[in-house]
Amino acid sequence: MRTRDLAYWLFLAPVLFALAVVIILPLIIGVYYSFTDWNGIKVGSFIGLENYIDAFKDKEFLASLWFTVKFSVISIILTNAIGLGLALIVTTKIKSSKFLRTIFFMPNLIGGLILGFIWQFIFIKVFAGIGDILGIESLKGWLSTTETGFWGLVILMSWQMAGYIMIIYISYLEGLPSELLEASEIDGAGPFQRFRYIIFPLVAPAFTVSMFLTLSNSFKLYDQNLSLTNGGPYNSTQMVAMEIFKTAFGERDMAYAQAKAVVFFIIVAVISLTQVYINKKKEVEM
Repeated sequence: MRTRDLAYWLFLAPVLFALAVVIILPLIIGVYYSFTDWNGIKVGSFIGLENYIDAFKDKEFLASLWFTVKFSVISIILTNAIGLGLALIVTTKIKSSKFLRTIFFMPNLIGGLILGFIWQFIFIKVFAGIGDILGIESLKGWLSTTETGFWGLVILMSWQMAGYIMIIYISYLEGLPSELLEASEIDGAGPFQRFRYIIFPLVAPAFTVSMFLTLSNSFKLYDQNLSLTNGGPYNSTQMVAMEIFKTAFGERDMAYAQAKAVVFFIIVAVISLTQVYINKKKEVEM
């Protein structure tokens, strides 16, 4: 038994070491720097909660935080709805199901910066061309306003992540007991009734995983935000990650940016853990 325990820890040691060096240690150091006037090169004096107080008074930071929350809520709902819909389509008995799975998953393989530039071309050039042909003025000047920039980011995020989330739902849908679905069909249950009372409750664990992934990805979005709108116009589509980056490397205020990052980390951690707890509780009830 001792040999097994020793082998277990020997195999686990490299992972624990990497976790400590890459995540835990930088987190501890970052929290410490947030209480100082660190300028990126050397640590000056300890200033206590001054950076945190300034962060909660910073209108630009609070605006980016609110924009990120709105974006995350909409993109989480759309991405999971589209992902589940695609999973239901490709798990039906159609000949091209494997081909469709590949096609739907492919956007997730494209890098964030490249994806942002692709959709920037679509929203600006293609939409303007369609607007000229059809005479629809609202299609012209996309990404030039806060509203269209917001929906542009939502469309981009949903398009990229839906295929990835689809794979998670597929794994649960293919594990559903076929005899239960057949019995419900014999009893006269329609497609909607089967989905609502049998399929939906049984794939509840997939919602926990999918919502956690979409939540974390939506909140920490940076590269797509940079390449699609660059926070414009007038920083109105600037998300928290970009605002923190600009504070650190644009204004060269590293300690203040670190304090914002700590606040952001706490908010995301609380929301994520609350979401997982609520979803897990629903799974048990089912």
